[in-house]
Amino acid sequence: MNRYHQLSVYFRHRFRQRVQKVPLDAGFTCPNRDGSLSTRGCIFCNPRGSGSGMGLKGASLSDQWAFWRERYSRSLGPATFIAYLQSFSNTYGPLEKLEQTLTEIEALPDLAGLSIGTRPDCIDNERLDLIARTAAKPAMREVWLELGLQSALDRTLARINRGHDFASFERAVHLAHKRGLKVCAHVIAGLPGESLDDFLYTIDTVNALPVQGIKFHSLYVAEDTPLAEEWQRGEYTPLNEAIYIDTVAEAIPRLRPEIVIQRLTGDPAEGELLAPVWPSTKTVIISAIAAELQKRDTWQGKALKDSGKGRPPLWFSLRRNLPAALHAEWEQEFRAIAPQLHFDLTEPLP
Repeated sequence: MNRYHQLSVYFRHRFRQRVQKVPLDAGFTCPNRDGSLSTRGCIFCNPRGSGSGMGLKGASLSDQWAFWRERYSRSLGPATFIAYLQSFSNTYGPLEKLEQTLTEIEALPDLAGLSIGTRPDCIDNERLDLIARTAAKPAMREVWLELGLQSALDRTLARINRGHDFASFERAVHLAHKRGLKVCAHVIAGLPGESLDDFLYTIDTVNALPVQGIKFHSLYVAEDTPLAEEWQRGEYTPLNEAIYIDTVAEAIPRLRPEIVIQRLTGDPAEGELLAPVWPSTKTVIISAIAAELQKRDTWQGKALKDSGKGRPPLWFSLRRNLPAALHAEWEQEFRAIAPQLHFDLTEPLP
């Protein structure tokens, strides 16, 4: 029985089949890189950005899509795909560029939806209206806005050179929610000067907003970053593995059960990681967090006032993965939560 609301299970419930996010680089940049706010970026940000880097090599969106679609189809079998604009801030720059990018994405084969990574200070009414119009089109069954927050504390945001405050994030979340767009918040544990209580304050603050997803990251030191310079001078020490696992296990029970946990740990690009070593063992960390939740007999939502039946919600798991004796109870719980999560009850239950 799962103890948190996993993205893979959420997708199975929504689409009745495997869904894979495909990283795309559309050539956007960032105001924290091009001199509008700064040229150094956030202290932890790889200057090459996240994602595959294929856009920097001149690959078009359709070429990138074809490459990943063919690769995932070989390894995963039948699947449908969500386009993930991952690298840098994908709502920054001329509105026309965003519109052209969305038009290109709409034409991609086997497309189930879209996820747009960006900064909260690169969101406004015009861009959200454009994204909302795209979300209303038949091919776009699932549209997410992924907003980098990292911390709800303004002193930390200034310390890491984010270039925006928490109020910018809060405003962006409410504007997106008003248009029916799902928001996934990115948060980081182990930021300079932050304690466990500071991180849990961020979790509680995010939980109180109309967000539908969250990604957990640990702060690791990547090459060619200001954080790497601090680490080399002995001014920053990353969290060790045990503390990170404990931190995430403390945070998960404070989240509403309907929030989709899209990531439990960061995923360093090949060759960029300087310290610590453990973030490179992603599957080991995920398993360790799951084991810690089980050891504590806790789960997502348990720390909240209405924590259910004294056990994790059955719909955190696929019905077929549960004992047959629980199938009827699973169906009852699934039907109760389905409208809130936009699960389709007109199709056979997953």
